[in-house]
Amino acid sequence: MTPGSPSSPTTPGQGPHAGQRLLHAGAPLDEASMVMIMVHGRGAGPGDILGLSGEIHRQGLCFLAPEAAGWSWYPQSFLAPRRANEPYLSSAIHQLASLLQRLETGGVPRRRMILMGFSQGACLSLEVAARHQHRYAGVVAFSGGLIGAELDADYGGPGLAGTPVFLGCSDRDPHIPLPRVQESSKLMERLGGVVTERIYPGMPHTINQDEIRWLQSLVDEVTD
Repeated sequence: MTPGSPSSPTTPGQGPHAGQRLLHAGAPLDEASMVMIMVHGRGAGPGDILGLSGEIHRQGLCFLAPEAAGWSWYPQSFLAPRRANEPYLSSAIHQLASLLQRLETGGVPRRRMILMGFSQGACLSLEVAARHQHRYAGVVAFSGGLIGAELDADYGGPGLAGTPVFLGCSDRDPHIPLPRVQESSKLMERLGGVVTERIYPGMPHTINQDEIRWLQSLVDEVTD
């Protein structure tokens, strides 16, 4: 793999997250019909979330998992004022947006990209999709919501143009308040996403099989 290519073993971007590892599983990128960007949570690493690839794998699907510096995309709660999470938050958004752009430049259309994350990675995935609006194959947030003490009234941009968007979370998640999940669902819908919101009573901070089945169905629809 050559530096700067879409399949580079380090991530593009700027700031504290630039040059971190980029792990791969599944189909080789130059043979892939679809790419899933898998964004890990706080205190985990790309290898952790990449472990889900075995349950989602389909022929032609390439998985890419970027790594956060220090295994944390931003230092404070996702509900803190955005300035409290700088420069890490802007670096994280830029890193993922740059990776998506390099994939597109390398020949993968946005309609063949799924942006998926868990916890802190779910929050970041939603934020990147809202700030870099395109028609994606999907945006999947397992236990997450849009970032900030208050949500932007208008993110601006061309809209999500029917992108399937999934938000799944517990009704009593210790890190993700239910009202923020619901608020995020409504905002992603206003941006043009086709939103599925699923709230699981009493579920711990984790990913469950119903959520994985939803993601499997999404992948099957895109690869058919």
